[in-house]
Amino acid sequence: MLTDLAIAPGDVIRAAARISEFVNRTPVLTSRRLNELLGTELFFKCENMQRIGAFKARGAHNAVLALSPEKAARGVLTHSSGNHAAALALAARSRSIDAIIVMPENAPAAKVASVRRLGGEIHFCEPTIDAREATAAALMEERGATLVPPYNDPMVMAGQGTAAMELLEEIPGIDAILAPVGGGGLMAGTATIARYLMPDIQIIATEPEQANDAYLSWAAGALVDADPPNTIADGLRTTLGDKNLPILRAHLDRFVTVSESAIVDAMRLVWEVLKIVIEPSSAVPVAAILEKRVDLANARTGIILTGGNVDLDHLPWQSR
Repeated sequence: MLTDLAIAPGDVIRAAARISEFVNRTPVLTSRRLNELLGTELFFKCENMQRIGAFKARGAHNAVLALSPEKAARGVLTHSSGNHAAALALAARSRSIDAIIVMPENAPAAKVASVRRLGGEIHFCEPTIDAREATAAALMEERGATLVPPYNDPMVMAGQGTAAMELLEEIPGIDAILAPVGGGGLMAGTATIARYLMPDIQIIATEPEQANDAYLSWAAGALVDADPPNTIADGLRTTLGDKNLPILRAHLDRFVTVSESAIVDAMRLVWEVLKIVIEPSSAVPVAAILEKRVDLANARTGIILTGGNVDLDHLPWQSR
């Protein structure tokens, strides 16, 4: 039942009001050339131009700003490979509270630098979900900080959904909306508000073939253990949250996976044509269209470009 889901449209609407003074209303870009190349009219919601360079600023601010003064005073804590970590550090700074961040040892250097610049207190761990969660739990017990998960949290999901809400307000009549899935927070928020604002819209989730646990879980109707993720899309190397799966099952029309080569090609195409920097995770929905995993001919299609935090010394096409 929809009433059993972790968030409702009203949560996204309230999140939009709560965070409006703290995040950017990012632009929506279009390209005649990309429309011709990909066979659909595309509207790119540019969360790569968001504060900290990713949509994660939305969910982190919603969670942090909703804390009581007593909870906020004890600080906040999370585990993240990068974008959520930087987002939480920024949100904590807006309330002048501590942000304790657990990061895997293989987190991209650019994202580690961003967290440090924003004042986050970093604790490194082995690059596994179990290690991240165990380290975070130990620090939470020691410090008394409030855990703000990167995706499996209603306040975070609701904040992430505000990106889609802005897109659909700005571009009426969109036929389909696509976003990538890692832990599922963005897709859960997107699906919740998109289905409410435009009941007939196609809601399509996208994921790398080499990090496909969310797709397998969605198809099975229960969380599925998949092979360890091995994708260039570092922001999607997480496992689907149990609070997110029911929302995806309730609202998604389709879920498709894409190849690594298509992710690289789509990323480069966006760089070359739109003249903007996006990270591999952002390219996954574009790859789904480029690789013809979805048929959106003559449709008006919205895509959430999730972030633009890239290690410029290690661009994926340089190793080809």
